[in-house]
Amino acid sequence: MDFLQGRIQNYAWGSRTAISELLGKPAPAANPEAELWLGAHPSAPSLILRDGTWRSLVDVIAERPDVELGPAVVARFGASLPFLLKVLAAETPLSLQAHPDADQARAGFAAEEAAKVKRDALHRNYKDASHKPELLCALHPFQAFCGFRRADDTLRLLEKVGAHALLSHAEPLVRSPDAQGLRSFYAGLASLTGVSRENVVNATRDACATHEARGEEFARECRWVVRLSALYPGDIGVALALLLNLVELQPHQAIYLPAGNLHAYLEGVGIEIMANSDNVLRGGLTPKHVDPTELLRVLTFADEPTPILLAQGSGVERTYDTPAGEFRLARLELRDGERFRAGHRAGPEILLCVAGHAVVRSAGGQTLEIVKGGALFVPAGDGPYDLSGTSTTFRAVVGDVG
Repeated sequence: MDFLQGRIQNYAWGSRTAISELLGKPAPAANPEAELWLGAHPSAPSLILRDGTWRSLVDVIAERPDVELGPAVVARFGASLPFLLKVLAAETPLSLQAHPDADQARAGFAAEEAAKVKRDALHRNYKDASHKPELLCALHPFQAFCGFRRADDTLRLLEKVGAHALLSHAEPLVRSPDAQGLRSFYAGLASLTGVSRENVVNATRDACATHEARGEEFARECRWVVRLSALYPGDIGVALALLLNLVELQPHQAIYLPAGNLHAYLEGVGIEIMANSDNVLRGGLTPKHVDPTELLRVLTFADEPTPILLAQGSGVERTYDTPAGEFRLARLELRDGERFRAGHRAGPEILLCVAGHAVVRSAGGQTLEIVKGGALFVPAGDGPYDLSGTSTTFRAVVGDVG
């Protein structure tokens, strides 16, 4: 086992307090701290304390992949850590975005490689050849727009809010209140330019401001549209957000985002785990590159509520079940005298303590203690371990091998 030191990403939408306070550092921080990356992504690999020296986890895994990852993981996913664990702290909204599926990611990456698009080019869509399913578990109350609302409910919202500028473009949805109609409606809005786009966004903002003041159904959605408009004036993402489910998570509730799910995290702090990829296709609410055509190609238009996931199981370990093969996230709640034993282990793990302190003892007799904000990398080759103490600890493992 090794102590793990994450890498902080200083994006503009981040919090100056949440990650610093988790890590026991002075707050507020000098710059917004948006994400703490715990893993082996090449662009920001974590450091591990191995034999008294801090080293890149990427380099350590490359030297002994069968020992660090386990033969089953190497056979299934190759010689790299399949998942990336993050602490995400959003003080202002993230961009409207979606992620490709595995085939789309491979094809998109190959096409941009063949076109010799530099990997750090601002207009590049595909940073790697991997898909990026992800799970977010709230540590504090968390809000997001996530997945398309049912078509009939979206039409009802637009009528009730008085969003006539959007309704004037909604004929495809009125004619076909299903996924196909939703796709046509969305595509028409996303293709607006110039004065037409500005007029739709401003009229939608004004309608939402009026409706919010009445405090009726959909007032919360309208409140966010007004705020988004102030942050991104004239951005079509302001209007597109009204087509999505507003999800409000309480601590330890989670959402799973498969490929093609259009979403925008709005505010809050959570634990995020995903396939080890950085592929993001944006649709608005950002000054960064937006490729509406490519985004439309990867979006899914299933119109349904976004399920809120609760951890399953009894006792110390509760697991968030998803279909993702690259990862599985569990929450370990230990009280005085309680103990968790990780028995048969076929893959690597990352342990992140978010409250209290945890003592980890390996089968070989090694003992390490982590406190709030502390993390460990547990190689597959270390075998079973025991966890004790009074703590809340998140356990990230490879989903397909346990």
